[in-house]
Amino acid sequence: MPEIWNGKLVVTGPSGVRGQYANDFILSDFILGKGYAYASTDKGNSGLRFYTDGRMPGDAMEEWNWRVGQLAFAAKGAAAAYYGKYPERTYITGISNGGYLTRYALENSPWLYDGGVDWEGALWRPQGPNPLTFLSVALKYYPEYKSTGSQAAREAIVEAGFHPDSEFLWDYHYKTYWGVTQQIFREEIDPISRVPQAEYDYLSRPREVKDAVARVSLSGNIGKPLITLHGELDTLLPMKANSDEYVTLIDRAGRSRLHRYYTIEGGNHVDWLYDVPEFRDKLRPILPCYRACFEMLERWVEDGREPPESQSVQRPANGNVVDTCPPLLLEDKSA
Repeated sequence: MPEIWNGKLVVTGPSGVRGQYANDFILSDFILGKGYAYASTDKGNSGLRFYTDGRMPGDAMEEWNWRVGQLAFAAKGAAAAYYGKYPERTYITGISNGGYLTRYALENSPWLYDGGVDWEGALWRPQGPNPLTFLSVALKYYPEYKSTGSQAAREAIVEAGFHPDSEFLWDYHYKTYWGVTQQIFREEIDPISRVPQAEYDYLSRPREVKDAVARVSLSGNIGKPLITLHGELDTLLPMKANSDEYVTLIDRAGRSRLHRYYTIEGGNHVDWLYDVPEFRDKLRPILPCYRACFEMLERWVEDGREPPESQSVQRPANGNVVDTCPPLLLEDKSA
């Protein structure tokens, strides 16, 4: 609750299975600095595994979504008690799993919010794609590609959704992210499976597994303005299998007028990899573009200034990519 309040509220949840403070640098420092009240939940799950609430597969992930709704209600009331009036605007935003929360909230409880910014949110669909489809392919074929150079194995990874230019990141993600991410989601969605990670085949699993995913699935039927941004070199939740597919769902739902999609050339799922010397000449941080998109959402919702059409934001050859988002994509149509 900032001392000088702008009359507005932002609600969020963290990426992965992290705690409620995980977004402090990425989101809340920026948002509080703009005068917003700010509320974050740990989704009821933090640690190396999902907290299992209930007895059915998917219960823990379903809990994420209703906890976010509860937080929005509670935070609005807390702001009213603290400042003497309810927020004039409420936005929802998040990165990765937090981006998924943003999508789900604007589909299922849009009346709680005025809009949202989804930074590389995960997509869950019962028949795929979802993290259990593309991560399993990467875990299966990357060791073969690394040891033999098999082009068939490489092509299988690319067809699963991974950008071919992200190949320089595959080894790092194989060692650090792919296995643990597949494991924690698989334990929640398909707890009876016992096959090794590289042999897991989501599409061949029984109907009960798809039903668990259906409980947390996305439809694209958003009810408030949403801006999505995603790094083209995202090597954990690849853009093709997540945000590209989500754009298709939004279009099928007839909601494209409420959506803008900006792909960030050189962007990866975790900005800090820009600090790795051997990656720096290929990557760029997404954070400054996220902040620019948040301010564009404000103008869209509050001033009626429509954002530019969905587009790719090119990686500049030089300049300050840590603090700015060149080239400037955020030229309002009405400006």
